[in-house]
Amino acid sequence: MKEHKGMRPQDIVILLKLVIDAEQVTRIRDLSSKLFISQSEISESLNRSTIAGLLEPVTRAVNRNGLLNFLEHGLQYVFPAQVGAVMQGVYTAHSEYSLYLSFSSAEKLVWADPKGKERGSTIQPLYPTVTKAIKNDRLLYKLLALCDIIRIGDTSDKHKAAWQLKEIFQTQS
Repeated sequence: MKEHKGMRPQDIVILLKLVIDAEQVTRIRDLSSKLFISQSEISESLNRSTIAGLLEPVTRAVNRNGLLNFLEHGLQYVFPAQVGAVMQGVYTAHSEYSLYLSFSSAEKLVWADPKGKERGSTIQPLYPTVTKAIKNDRLLYKLLALCDIIRIGDTSDKHKAAWQLKEIFQTQS
């Protein structure tokens, strides 16, 4: 096993996808094509997540409790988000369509994307290719938007987002 040099943002995206696809045999090639992340980056990510105790090496089962704990208590510090300029993009955080009624902020937030149809203040996604990956995976989109709420939301919204992540993780078993 290689040395662990710290988690990277794409590790979160990959772990969330593994939670979604828990009932399927997941190959590196499949993850790469679904997430638009190179096979070598997927492989390195799986290694980092295994060393961190977030992934079982043989079955690639995600340590859901460990991941939820990290998302709730560490994500905002390890991968913080800052609100940027108003641009065209894809809604995220509390602006995502299935979440906007549940959260308090009226500010529209987007991941910048020239093909996006929405307009709002930008935040950087956890990985640049998420705007492509979410087009065919509605649940991944919702999970990443919830993670963005944790990265930028107020205390109340962060708790609600963590609770929703936990609920989704339980239904994906």
